[in-house]
Amino acid sequence: MVSDDPVERAHLRDAAGYSPPIDRFAASPDVAGVVRRFWVPVWALPAGLTSVQRVLQYPVCQLVVAPDYARLVGPRLGMSTRELSGSGWAFGTMLQPAAGALLLGAPMRTLVDRDLDLDGVARLDGGALATGVRRLLERDPGDPQAQAAAAGLVQDALRGLLPVDAEGLLVNELVAWVEARPGIARVGELCDRFAMTERSLQRVCARRIGLSPKWLIQRRRLHEAAGRLADPDRPSLTELAASLGYADQAHFVRDFRAVTGLTPGEYAAEPRPGGR
Repeated sequence: MVSDDPVERAHLRDAAGYSPPIDRFAASPDVAGVVRRFWVPVWALPAGLTSVQRVLQYPVCQLVVAPDYARLVGPRLGMSTRELSGSGWAFGTMLQPAAGALLLGAPMRTLVDRDLDLDGVARLDGGALATGVRRLLERDPGDPQAQAAAAGLVQDALRGLLPVDAEGLLVNELVAWVEARPGIARVGELCDRFAMTERSLQRVCARRIGLSPKWLIQRRRLHEAAGRLADPDRPSLTELAASLGYADQAHFVRDFRAVTGLTPGEYAAEPRPGGR
């Protein structure tokens, strides 16, 4: 299957530059209001070897089914990590920002930095969905036809969330607007674009995303920074900080290190596939 996001800014790989093969593909257009895309990593690591995958997660929930668990994964304030070993797979669904609160039947702030077993999700028959996905993928999780069938099951399960309510459509548009603008620096820019007061914007984001508008802006800038730092033709840190709207390089370095645990220079020096 063909990825709909070949760059994948959010996925930082491990410190050695390794990432398992990941198939990424788009959802059907009729469920685009609640599903962004699907992602399916499949790995087989040598005995005794582990890999800690690092992700700067988007401001959305992920619905993840694996052989040994099935969860609704909430957004992470910091960097998310997952240790891989042996052989395994996961079938992931990246939801739209509107979908989390619809599934929970509660404000999204209750799921930030938390996971919820699919059996506990209010508007989903999580047990049946997990069983169906596992049956389709247990023989060959890398099979495109099996992946497409699993995506069909998930989409069928989520169609009950449609049509998306007006506030959900607003928050989908808001997040998409931020993600298209890596240089955005002020919450006021969001307020102006969507004709909202800062207080109203904060309330909507807390209910539907569980995160602040300021967090959205910082995460978008860090996604852009991570992508550009991984480029062999990357700009200087001073140039990069300025292009991302930081007042100076020191503020950029502080933000990057606070979330990733690395300075931009340390991250840029890590090995990349193909010698990057």
